[in-house]
Amino acid sequence: MPMFDYHCTACGKAFEALVRSGDTPVCPACQSTALEKCPSRIAPAGKIEAIRMAHRRVAAAQGHFDHYSPSDKAKLLKGKKGI
Repeated sequence: MPMFDYHCTACGKAFEALVRSGDTPVCPACQSTALEKCPSRIAPAGKIEAIRMAHRRVAAAQGHFDHYSPSDKAKLLKGKKGI
């Protein structure tokens, strides 16, 4: 299911929604279906890698190392010192 950004033309609320194909999204504030699909924001360059590594450090702390390559494990252990 893709995530979309919407703007309700009835009440002006902006929101995100997971939408299955064939489903019609509704505004969570007023239940209107008069919505405009808005372009999603793009993550700033450099932030994506930092976010990915932060999630991997959390997984490492919880012991979820099974599916990481040895080089990824080394990066995680190196980055864990800064936590």
